[in-house]
Amino acid sequence: MTFKIMLSVVLGILLGIWIFPQGIEVYMGTMIDIGLCLLLFFVGMDIGKQGDLFNKIKKIGFKVLWVPFMIAVGSITGTILGGILLRIPMNEAAAIGAGFGWYSLSAIELSKHSAELGALAFITNVSREVIAIISIPFIARYIGKLEAIAPAGATAMDTTLPIIAKSTDGNTAMISFLTGVVLSSLVPILVPALMIVLK
Repeated sequence: MTFKIMLSVVLGILLGIWIFPQGIEVYMGTMIDIGLCLLLFFVGMDIGKQGDLFNKIKKIGFKVLWVPFMIAVGSITGTILGGILLRIPMNEAAAIGAGFGWYSLSAIELSKHSAELGALAFITNVSREVIAIISIPFIARYIGKLEAIAPAGATAMDTTLPIIAKSTDGNTAMISFLTGVVLSSLVPILVPALMIVLK
């Protein structure tokens, strides 16, 4: 799966350089949205085929919220520790980590403070998504299914959900989707809050 994803990216780069006409980039956002919607549609169908899945999630109850909570704590703690090593103020490092891979929103929010901080948030969160795409199949295979959700962060409900679904099972895909929803909901709250609270 990882090989196919990386091959697709390389193929896309090569086609973009040599084949596609200049004017097509205007439509790229729409094409990406359509492709992503199709991916999520088929993942949703796969989740829907798991007949008793919702009953299982209901049985787990609020314990399912431990997954996004621990991912949030780990992400923020990790970036604070990285910030100490790189001499980045604690509030800025924590706010970057609270992007949880949602690079567009966190970068825009933090660029209100400085262009450099916005750029760092963008690079960090894009890197997280790329690392997630590459590492999820390995984590699912050698560490555990729930652990495979962690690198995805907020993208566990959209761009990395098909990879998680392919690498794990329907139960984990549903938990992944819920995790992505929770983390995505926290990003617009935590990013500005951490900039103020930890200042």
